Amino acid sequence: MKFFKLPQQLVSLFILFFIIIVVFIIARRIFVPATFGVYGHYRASAIDTVKEQKINYAGAKACYECHDDIFETKSKSYHKDVSCEVCHGPSAKHVESGGDFAPEIPRQRDFCPVCHGYNPSRPTGFPQVIVAQHNPGKACISCHKPHDPTPPHTPESCSACHREIFSRKMVSHHYSLACTTCHTVPDEHLANPRLNQVGKPAAKEVCGQCHDKAAESDKEIPRVDIQTHGGRYLCWDCHYPHDPEVKT
Repeated sequence: MKFFKLPQQLVSLFILFFIIIVVFIIARRIFVPATFGVYGHYRASAIDTVKEQKINYAGAKACYECHDDIFETKSKSYHKDVSCEVCHGPSAKHVESGGDFAPEIPRQRDFCPVCHGYNPSRPTGFPQVIVAQHNPGKACISCHKPHDPTPPHTPESCSACHREIFSRKMVSHHYSLACTTCHTVPDEHLANPRLNQVGKPAAKEVCGQCHDKAAESDKEIPRVDIQTHGGRYLCWDCHYPHDPEVKT
């Protein structure tokens, strides 16, 4: 009886696969920790490693036990959700020493812009400033109380909070329009913007004040029949109000 003989190239390939599998098994036994898999896809001994690490953060509750007056102020302010140690740094040593070790008190001007420096990726309405233009040379805490950072006076310009929209609008055809041309702004919005929202246009007629063919606006402004233009769609379904393109 004649036995089938494997081609030499297949024999070499099988030997190679066998060597790879053996090396993998040996390497796994060497490099994979013995406790891996005890609690699932996790190294069980890592729990002990974490326990051995020194605790640096005390937690906000520890701060409130002594600084209840500051907690009372902060709990009603815009910074109520900001943990104390975000600004003051790890404070476990301060708590353990009974106050002998003072936590960090950020007074430098470049600290607050970490959150409040202008960044277009931040949400609309989040207070932002262009640091180089906003009270140059003055420390933030000389005007703003960190635990209750209400502005010392009501912002006169919408750009104080809506910097991204303002920057976009200033290079558009709507640069000369006041925000209140399209938005209704309650007086309370300036003092407490998050609880008193600005009114936004809800009908085509708002745009029609300038762009309807019968509007009494400058001749160079693009005109349409506001009732039929766009059909069932509203103007801002196609045009971005703060930077509307002009079709010629």
